[in-house]
Amino acid sequence: MTRLECLSAVYDHLRECAVVTIMGGVAAELYSLGHRPNFLYLNHSMGLASSVGLGLALCKPERKVFVLDGDGSLLMNLGSLATTARYAPPNLVHVVFDNQQLQAGGGLPTATATGADLAAIARAAGIQDVSSPADVDAFATAVEDALSGDRHSFIAVKVETTGPALSPTEIHMLENRFEFARAMRSR
Repeated sequence: MTRLECLSAVYDHLRECAVVTIMGGVAAELYSLGHRPNFLYLNHSMGLASSVGLGLALCKPERKVFVLDGDGSLLMNLGSLATTARYAPPNLVHVVFDNQQLQAGGGLPTATATGADLAAIARAAGIQDVSSPADVDAFATAVEDALSGDRHSFIAVKVETTGPALSPTEIHMLENRFEFARAMRSR
């Protein structure tokens, strides 16, 4: 399964969420499906999507926060799993697309290529609701369940290494920040 197939399957469910993406292909593929003001692309902040998402979830408890992360990015900030488990905001859904490489960094393998298991690490950090869907339908179901529930959820999904490595978006990074801030103030 590809990241784009997964994103396409859940795109319509993200209309009311605060969506935070990491740099690279995740951002480019989400943007290709159609930009929305509630999408924040962290194009130069590798490793920080989980931290930004946690901050948003704690500041905006009335809004679902949906983090789109990658294995390389999360591995740079594994401590964020323990912190999110500690606070366990019930409005936070953290999705990690694991393609077993730093695609934006030239394709170097990550630790998940040699056995690191991000779902197991999330459980060990104390996150209670962890899933590892094996296909697009299971992924869509896991996301729907997480968004309809009132619990902190972590979804680790293995995906093929396809798609763009970088984040070509037509929206300027600074304007994206202003637009996202306006979207967070409105409902």
